Formats: sequence, structure tokens, C-alpha cells
Amino acid sequence: MIEISDQPTTMPRTYIMGLLSEGSPLSWEETKALADHVREHGVNQFINLYHRLKDRQGDILKWGDEVEYIIVKFDEEKKVARVALIAQDLLAQLNEKEIADPKGVKSLWRPEYGAYMIEGTPGKPFGGLMAHFNLVEANMRYRREEVTELLAKDECVMSITNFPRLGSPNFTYPLAQPRPEDPLSSARSLYFPDEAIFPGHPRFKTLTRNIRMRRGEKVSIKLKVFKDAKTKLPVEGAPPGEPDVVLLDAMGFGMGCCCLQLTFQACNITEARRLYDQLAPLCPIMLALTAASPIYRGYLTESDCRWNVISSSVDCRTEEERGLVPLEHQKFRIAKSRYDSIDSYLSPEGAKYNDVPITYDKQVYNRLVEGGIDHLLAQHVAHLFIRDTVSLFSEKVHQNDNEDTDHFENIQSTNWQTMRFKPPPPNSSIGWRVEFRPCEAQISDFENAAIVCFVVLLTRVILSYQLNFLTPISKVDENMQTAQKRDACRAEKFWFRKSSKTTEQRAAQAQAQAKGRAGHLNGWQTDEASENGNGTSTNGNGNGNEDDREEEHFNNGTSASLNGHGNGHGHGSKVTTNGTTNGTTNGSSTTSTNGVDSDHTDTDDEENELFQLLTINEIFNGKSDVFPGLVPLIRSYLQSMEVDTDTHCTIEQYLRFIEKRAAGELITTATWMRQQVLNHPDYKQDSVVTEGINYDMLKLIQGIQEGKHVEPALLGQGYHSKTKTKDFIPPALQKQLAKNGCCEDNDK
Repeated sequence: MIEISDQPTTMPRTYIMGLLSEGSPLSWEETKALADHVREHGVNQFINLYHRLKDRQGDILKWGDEVEYIIVKFDEEKKVARVALIAQDLLAQLNEKEIADPKGVKSLWRPEYGAYMIEGTPGKPFGGLMAHFNLVEANMRYRREEVTELLAKDECVMSITNFPRLGSPNFTYPLAQPRPEDPLSSARSLYFPDEAIFPGHPRFKTLTRNIRMRRGEKVSIKLKVFKDAKTKLPVEGAPPGEPDVVLLDAMGFGMGCCCLQLTFQACNITEARRLYDQLAPLCPIMLALTAASPIYRGYLTESDCRWNVISSSVDCRTEEERGLVPLEHQKFRIAKSRYDSIDSYLSPEGAKYNDVPITYDKQVYNRLVEGGIDHLLAQHVAHLFIRDTVSLFSEKVHQNDNEDTDHFENIQSTNWQTMRFKPPPPNSSIGWRVEFRPCEAQISDFENAAIVCFVVLLTRVILSYQLNFLTPISKVDENMQTAQKRDACRAEKFWFRKSSKTTEQRAAQAQAQAKGRAGHLNGWQTDEASENGNGTSTNGNGNGNEDDREEEHFNNGTSASLNGHGNGHGHGSKVTTNGTTNGTTNGSSTTSTNGVDSDHTDTDDEENELFQLLTINEIFNGKSDVFPGLVPLIRSYLQSMEVDTDTHCTIEQYLRFIEKRAAGELITTATWMRQQVLNHPDYKQDSVVTEGINYDMLKLIQGIQEGKHVEPALLGQGYHSKTKTKDFIPPALQKQLAKNGCCEDNDK
């Protein structure tokens, strides 16, 4: 949840997280007194960074995933499962490879909020080769095996979104007890002990304490209990007058959850803004599809997802800001927590759909506009900057605004939204990026890889076909709440934009034009041949070289420069995505794709008919005369690509899995977990997930992720043997790539 830093380092003891630099945390009173200082210098830092990098062009597609894991310890004799508080020691061992060979490791490991959590990413990003889709699952398997080798026989690394009995009595190993009356406790929780917070860096406990102190009280996370025949009310710990509420009272209940995130590098700022906007309406859709967390504090709840839990767990708004009392000491009433869905679009096409009043700091906004930032981007940053810093280190107070960005990142990185717009780090080869943040962690590497590859392919379809998913922010907000309802994937409907009549035409025409070409389209280099056939890759600005090295997560990138859409001059495909720069048009009247007008106008549809309530099945698999479906659009795109047999087989298995889950033929993790509880012989129809039920379910999950147990309702029969994922690109394909001018470094 607390993101990996963009800053390069070879010192894993700093853990390279967010702003996890060495230093001494300031007290809340000291931090509060410096809030305006951080805000003022953060704005100046962004302005300076923006002007240095706003015209940066030609970055190739790079992308990577982040999977968060929970370490579970099983007591075979007592049939009890607990979270193992061993992350600090485990990370010290995992980071030894990175210390020895920072450029050559196959995985990178970082801490997360919980002392029982770790985060793993690929050692280097994936890129624009179609064959890279066949590497994802193998790399995830490698990560899981790498951790497993370091664990005791009774321990297991699990990619589950939430430990079902987190906050229940004795849920940690070693045992630790909450200290709600201890003034030295960071959380002061009734249920979540401080020992369950990662101890390796002061940031985590500092955030916990400061969020509580800024709010003026402990956080209050309220979930409706799933009412069964014998559910006892009031639920233990329920607030007065709310007998059916499962109450959670600490940051750890949210930030102690796991997720699956993706980061994409765009070719320039315009493309990054467009991807940010187009992916935002898909966030609640993907949240519903990946729902995986129906149990909290040992109770079945009416929610299937973690999102509102995390949102409330870091809600530092005061009573004034929440609208409970008149404004007196605070500047703003703020509608949402600092962890929530986005509040505004960034591209000019999206401006008309910013239909929810956005709270922003007018002083900050004016400073940004005076500094040369366009309205939409200035509004976005000024909205982020209504938040105070909640963690500050003495060594980071005074900075050089022309070179540093820590004050900007201090605010940016503690606005945890469904999408994150990420400027390039200073003095780095990393470009403009967007981060896709809604997905829940899935049980198996197969599922996580399928979700990752699906979303990456979707970004290519959006850019290639110039699709338009823009939906009013108010409807996206509504969808976010709908997505978290019990069995929303099968039972609920979501606001979604109808495709205009040109969508199918564009897809068909792009596919037809691609036939006979080598398959390079909009940032992808096909695995069989380069487009022009003369040994150079098709990139719109030259050849395929391997000099563009990236630090940290974006290091050791793909060899070919895959930038057919970066400057609007990609050969053959004529894909132009650079119709806007910094929020204003650059002279081209429309954005053109393959000679077909962009799908960013509403001329084909009446405004009030643009959006319909669709099921997840209809969104993913299509509804006649309304929307062709995300999976069919991806399949159409892939028909224009030349893909090696193994990669094609793997992608097809992923798409079949996605379409079956969307259709309800396969169930979500959340629904499966509910079934495990409801059908367990020890279940008393009382909504309680006992230690025995929890143990048996987690042992089943262990068998699923290790491929020893097949769960047909969740994954179908024999899913784990179908993909042909590899941790390297085969030599024969490597040879063909080299022949076509695409040297690919894959020996790691």
C-alpha cells in the first residue's frame, strides 16, 4: 500500500519505500507546525520538476506488477493459523541477493505495513515484447518459491487480501496483546497490537500515531455483519446503536491488507494523463472482478472487498472536515478519506465528466497556474494538497526545491487513490507513469498473472483503438460502492459507457490494416519480426537500442525502443496519441487512429443515453448493440499481433479465465471463502469464523497456490497445468528477435 520509491539505492536497510529514508521522525506537533512549509515547497518542487520534464518524449512501454503477501504460521497440533511477525528478518535475507547484484536479481523485496507482510516485484520491468506476457506468472512463481525456501515447515507465504481473523484474540505469532490504554502505543487499538506493525522503519508507527492524533480520535471502520440464522447481536464491540456493525479501530486493519498493483510507463505526459483517465472508470469493475476479502476480525461481513476498510483506516479528517461540526480551525470540508477513488480526470476529454465538486486549495492552485501548470493538472495537485503531511523526518525538512521532490512526494504518496499519476523522479531515466491500484490479491500466481496481463493488454487496446471509457466521476464513485457489495461480480450492475458506432469500426479497421504487417502497433514490438524488416525496430524515432536503463523497479528495461505512439509518427500504424500537450491542443484538431475519428466525442449518441447499467458479464464479454466487451476487444487486438505459440497459449488461458469469472461460471475468491465458511461442519450459522474454520480454509488455500489442490468452482479443472509460462524467452525466439534487431536481455 505504501509504495515503492522511485529513488535508486543499493541499501536495502532503507527498504526503498515511499519516502522511507533514514532519519528521525518528528512528533505530531512538530509535523503539524511544518504542514504549510511542506505544502509550499512541495508545490515549488512539482512546478520545477514539471518544467524540466513536461516535454520529455519517446519513453518506451515498461510495466510491472506488485504483489503483497502475508506470512502465515500453522499450528498443526492445535489446528490454529496465525500471522507470523517475521517480515523484518525475512526481508534481511531476501535483500542479500539485491545487495550482491542489484542489476541482476529476478525479484525485489520491500516491507509493507504489517510485520507479517512483504511485497515482491519483478527484478526488472516487462516491456513491449508480446513474449513478456509469458514471463509474468513464472516470475510470480519464482518470488513465492524464493520466500518459501526461507520459511520453516509450518510457515507459508500467501497472496491473500486479508487474514480472516486479523484483530481476533491471539492472531499473531509470537502472541502479542493490544494496549489501548498505553499512551506510548501508536494504535491504541482494542484489537490490533503495535507488534503487528512493521518494526524495521519508524514511518509505519509514525503514520499510525499521527493519523490518529490529527483526526482527534481513533479511526472508525464499520462493516455490516452478514446476518445468518443464529448471528448474535450486538456484535462484540459494536458501537452504541449499531448492533450489526463489526468495528475495526486501527490503521492496521486496512493497511494490513494485501493488493495487486500495476505501474505503466507512458511515452509522454499526454499519454500518461490519458491512461490515467481511461483506466479510472475501470477501477471499480476490476475491484468487483477480483473481490477477495469478505471476512474481518473473524466475522463474515456484507462486504466482499478491502477498499472501504483501508479508506477508513487512514481517514485523518477531523470532525470539522467531515462536516460533523462547523468549520472553525480547518480550511475545508473534505468529502473523502485520503485513501479513495479519484476525484477528477486529467485529460481535456475528461474535463466535462468532472461532475462532482472538487475541493482544492485555491492558493496552491493559483501558485501552480502562475507557475505554468494547466487548469486540470493544477486542480489535481491542489486537490492532493488539501491534505497535511502525516509523517516527516527531521533530516528532510530543508530541501533544494530545484533538485529535490521529497516534499511533493510526501503529500503525493499519502494520497492513496484508485489511480496514481506519477511524474518522473529527478535525475532518472524513468518516464511519466500511471499506477493502477484497485485489484485485490488473488490466491494463485495464475490468477494474479491473468489479472496483470489482462490490464496491460487493455491499456494497449485503449491506445490502439482510441477507446473512450470516460464516465462521470459521480457514477464512478457509485460503482466503487457497488463493487464492494456481497457477490457484486454476479449480482450487481455498474454504470458503463456505451460504445459509439465507430468503436467496432475502428477495431475492425485497425485489425484489417494490421494484417500483412509484422504486427507492431502502438508501442508493441511483435516477437516474430520488426515492421520494416530491415533489422531496425519500428519506433517512430530510430532504432532499437538497449541503453535506456532504469533505476529501481524500472531498471534493466527492454532492449527495443517501442515507441510507435510516442511522438505521433509511428510508422505504418499512424497511431497518434499526442493531440494534447500539457492540457492544451498542440495544433492537431483531432486525435487520429488509423484514419478513423477518435471516440472522444459524443456526437454518435445522445448525452443521456451514453451510459447504461451493465453486469460484469456484459462489460467483459459484451452486450449486443451496447458494448462489444473488453475480452472480445482484446482478442481483436491480438489478431493483429504475431505471437509465439507458447505466449499465445498462455494469454488465451488468461482470457478464458477472465471471461468465465465475469460470466459467473467461476466464482470470485470472496464468494469461494464465504462458501468455505458456510459449508464448514464447525460453522454454527452465527457469522463467526472460528480458529478451526480459519485453519482449514487457509490450508486449502495453501494447497491451491501450490497446485496440489484443484478447486473447480474457483479456477476450473487443471488450470495450473495449462499455461506455458517461462522465466526466460526461449533461445529460438531470442535468435529471431536478434535477427530482427531486437536484442533482449533475458538471462536473468
